[in-house]
Amino acid sequence: MRIGVVTFPGSLDDRDAQRAIRLAGAEAVALWHGDHDLHGVDALVLPGGFSYGDYLRCGAIASLSPIMTEVIDAANKGMPVLGICNGFQMLAEAHLLEGGLIRNDHGSFICRDQKLRVENNTTAWTGDFEAGAEITIPLKNGEGGFIASADTLARLEGEGQVVFRYLDVNPNGSLNDIAGVSNARGNVVGLMPHPEHAVEPGFGPDTDVAMRSGVDGLAFFTSVITQTLVNA
Repeated sequence: MRIGVVTFPGSLDDRDAQRAIRLAGAEAVALWHGDHDLHGVDALVLPGGFSYGDYLRCGAIASLSPIMTEVIDAANKGMPVLGICNGFQMLAEAHLLEGGLIRNDHGSFICRDQKLRVENNTTAWTGDFEAGAEITIPLKNGEGGFIASADTLARLEGEGQVVFRYLDVNPNGSLNDIAGVSNARGNVVGLMPHPEHAVEPGFGPDTDVAMRSGVDGLAFFTSVITQTLVNA
């Protein structure tokens, strides 16, 4: 399986996402924001970072990059797309996901290992999780507060499109403690925490077993591989 990772000016987690994909057992394909070619990939990752310096709004300029025409078309046809942090902001700005992301309510950048609950394990990126599972994923953002209108929020909750929820602490003021959402079809998922930083023993969050042993993020990437093989 081939999973593309799009690099934008200011991306800084693209290489980490590529490594996570390889550790999961797929081929990572580097894609460039200025191209109009997805090179035949089976799924896409929009990585974290500070695309275009986060000018205007985070992800706003990147959402208009040339390759996003192909990303939007592929997503609307059912291709799995994962947006991580800045990638989540891009997906919201491109209207592939509902809601938006604003400045953290405390006004500061935050970096921590964050506990999440898996609310929906039927998306393209969560099938290898148990529903209700509690996982720990690194979080680092300055504009991660999820917002939506009351009607949109009620629909996301009612239709199972809230995929991840913050546990123990809400790090950025997100409504309903929402950490990640999907589209109605379940092929497009966005979340603020960084699963690509929890895929390899020795480099992940601390666990009760050992320091830096957390690998909860790997299941994001194995999930999409499993689903694609099943649907092939």
